[in-house]
Amino acid sequence: MKVYTRTGDQGETSLFSRQRVTKDHLRVEAYGTVDEANAAIGLARALLGNRPWTEKLQAIQRQLVGVNADLATAGEAARGAWLTDESHVAGLEGLIDELERVRIPQPYFVAPGDCPAGAALDLARTVVRRAERCVVRLRKAEAVAATTLVYLNRLSDLLYVMARCVEQEELVATITSRVQSVLGGDSVATGDSILAKAKRAIDAAEDKAGEIGVPMVIAVVDQGGNLVAQHRMDGALLASIAISRDKAYSAVALKMATEQAAALAQPGQSLYGLNTTDGCRLVVFGGGLPIVEGGAVIGGLGVSGGAVEEDIRVANAGLAAWR
Repeated sequence: MKVYTRTGDQGETSLFSRQRVTKDHLRVEAYGTVDEANAAIGLARALLGNRPWTEKLQAIQRQLVGVNADLATAGEAARGAWLTDESHVAGLEGLIDELERVRIPQPYFVAPGDCPAGAALDLARTVVRRAERCVVRLRKAEAVAATTLVYLNRLSDLLYVMARCVEQEELVATITSRVQSVLGGDSVATGDSILAKAKRAIDAAEDKAGEIGVPMVIAVVDQGGNLVAQHRMDGALLASIAISRDKAYSAVALKMATEQAAALAQPGQSLYGLNTTDGCRLVVFGGGLPIVEGGAVIGGLGVSGGAVEEDIRVANAGLAAWR
C-alpha cells in the first residue's frame, strides 16, 4: 500500500467511523493535536534515555492511539465502547502520586529549559493542553467520551510533574558532580582515588628503598596536609614516622620540595628561620615533594630513614609512580 492515496487532495479525510469530513473539522483538529502531543512525548522519551519513566511514556503513547480512535469516531458508532476509560485515568493519577512523593514543591511559575528532557516534557505538556482545548470545543458540537477530556487533563499534569522531577534529578547530578570534582570524587568514581595513587606511590618508593638497602617510612598527605596513607618498612627508624609525615606536610604548606626550602632557609636567605615556625613542623631538608595535578598542588609525599640524598631518590621514585 502506498503512503499517498490522493483521497485527501481536496481537503477531506475519513474518520475512523468512515464519515468523510474536511480536514479543518473539529474532530480532525482534536485528534491531530493529540497526534502532535504523541510526537512531542516521543521526543521527550528519546531525551530521557534509560530512565525508568521512558517505558511508562511509551505505554502512554500507545494509549494515545486509543484516544485518537475515540476522537475519530462520530455518529452512532460513537455510542459504543470507548478505548479510553476510567482505568487509564487512574493509571495516570497513580504515576502522578508516585512522582509527587519525590518532587520538591516549587511555589513559583516555571520557565522551561533547565535541561533538554525537561524542556521536551514541558513542550509535550503544552501540546496536550492544546489538545484538551480542542476536545472542549468538539464536545460543544458532538459526542465525545467524558474520559477523553479527563485523560488529557491528567496527562498534562503528569508531564508537568515529570518535567520537574527530571530537572530535579539533573540539578542533583550536577551538584554531586561538582562536589565530587572538588573532593576528588571524579577519581574515586573511576577507581583512581587519591588513596589508590598514594598506595602506588608508596609501593614504588618502598621498591626504591629496598633497592638501595635502606628501610624507610613513606607518607602521603592531601592538599590540606591531612594524612592519606603511611607505611613504615621493617627496621625503619621510629623518628622517621613523624619526620616523613612532616616532610609531606611541608611540601604542601610551602608548595615546594623540602630540598628547595632547605636552600632558602640557610642564613642570609629569604626563608632563614623557617623551620622554627608552625610549631616546628616545617622540615628544611630533602625528602618531601609536592604532588601536582592540573597545575595545582593536591598533596605531598614525604620520605625519611636514610641520608638526605637517599630520601630524595626514594621520594622521586614514589612521585614518578603517582604520575
